[in-house]
Amino acid sequence: MTISYLKGTVVEVDRRAGNRVTLVLEVHGVGCEIQVTNSLSQLAEHQLQAGELEIQVFTHLLIRDEQPLLYGFAAAAERDLFRQLVGVSGIGAQLAIALLDTLGLSDLVQAIVTGNIKQLVRTPGVGSKTAERIALELRTKLAQWRNTSGVALPTETSSIPAALREDVEMTLLALGYNNEEIASALGAISQKSELMKRPNAEDWIREAISWLS
Repeated sequence: MTISYLKGTVVEVDRRAGNRVTLVLEVHGVGCEIQVTNSLSQLAEHQLQAGELEIQVFTHLLIRDEQPLLYGFAAAAERDLFRQLVGVSGIGAQLAIALLDTLGLSDLVQAIVTGNIKQLVRTPGVGSKTAERIALELRTKLAQWRNTSGVALPTETSSIPAALREDVEMTLLALGYNNEEIASALGAISQKSELMKRPNAEDWIREAISWLS
């Protein structure tokens, strides 16, 4: 059986189980426990706060030790990428979720398509050999899939000097920002011509934090 998506009422977002986030979704009187990505948990929490409780969750069902496990995603593209990842030898559901949570959809696809091992190994539990295997097995598939799935290219930051970009990224990661937030911030502040004339990491970090705030 394939469950493409569920539409129901958000009951609870549970972050107590380590790094795993569980969404309880009531569908026609049945409470479904779904392990979800950060993007979906944030959407669900926002809707809880706003009092808008109905949500659509794109799902993937796995059977492990005869126990059905549901994984949930904010968008069909996220779910489809998850399915591609768990098809790679040695990549389980938890690691696939971690990759999506760490890099975000567009940056993860870009890292795989371009073979950016340095970007992929930022994910906890992903070493260089695992990253190389992911890129090797999925590079061509995802290059074609991206063209038909509507996944946007990550924000362009190539005009930023590599050493400067790396300093800023590492500092912001240490401060708790994720790669998707950092890429958005860098894309925005790199449009400031005055800042581009000042290749000073402290200035860029300050501007990025200001933008993110």
